Amino acid sequence: MTILVTGAKGQLGTHIRLCSGQSQHQYLFTDVDDLDITNLAAVKQYVASHQVDVIVNCAAYTDVNRAESDEESADKANHVAVGYLAEAMAESGGLLVHVSTDYVFGGNHNNTPCAEDEEPNPTGVYGRTKLLGEQAIAATKCRCLLFRTAWLYSEYGKNFCRTMLALTATKPCLNVVFDQVGTPTYAGDLAKAIVTILEKGLDVGNEGLYHYSNEGVCSWFDFTKEIARQSGHVDCKILPCHSSEYPSPVVRPSYSVLDKTKFKQTFGLEVPYWTDSLAVCLQNIKQLEK
Repeated sequence: MTILVTGAKGQLGTHIRLCSGQSQHQYLFTDVDDLDITNLAAVKQYVASHQVDVIVNCAAYTDVNRAESDEESADKANHVAVGYLAEAMAESGGLLVHVSTDYVFGGNHNNTPCAEDEEPNPTGVYGRTKLLGEQAIAATKCRCLLFRTAWLYSEYGKNFCRTMLALTATKPCLNVVFDQVGTPTYAGDLAKAIVTILEKGLDVGNEGLYHYSNEGVCSWFDFTKEIARQSGHVDCKILPCHSSEYPSPVVRPSYSVLDKTKFKQTFGLEVPYWTDSLAVCLQNIKQLEK
């Protein structure tokens, strides 16, 4: 089986490369310099010439604030390109594995975890374009495995964990919002889940939409406190604040905890607790810095 991973230089793509090292399948890794997924002809030509059986799409426009003033770019990456990948897989009979986001629930006022069948209600360009990407996949009727995830972080690239790790090491005091609640998701865990499912082979009837994040619940404030605690950054005073104290061009989800029951029942895979995965990530960062 030939598996194409797009957005291979990002957090998730990097971890899929690491997780798939011992695979018996052939993995092909591309990024924007190798394959422009906003070009339908280029996508179809690549799929045909490399006889691609599966596309794992890790490419996305993820700058939530910037998307508000650059909707065209966000739509191209999160919606149009996703439709092109789905169209290519629909024509070839292949499988598309795509990653979406908890931000499709931005306007919902929840106090219980969001299940897959909950009505989406995005509040900004990022969430809206990601939802349009999901709908573009559905329109092609291609074989698809769609994962919504949340608060993705890793040892690589720009993300909340790495930013707070640096700030708690250098700042005497930080104010961090406590009224936005979700679950941090270690990219290594999501990548391992995707690779494991592909290695086992997808059973008939198991295609569709799933939620995946690490186990547990916290606020951005709690996440920062735990980053500082595990890293020994005890000199930084971390204070809770309201999101209204940091005006943003987009309304972010106040509660976007994802219900992973369907994923666990279908695939029988263990989902790590968020603080345990954070410890793994922080240890790996230490090793990379040596």
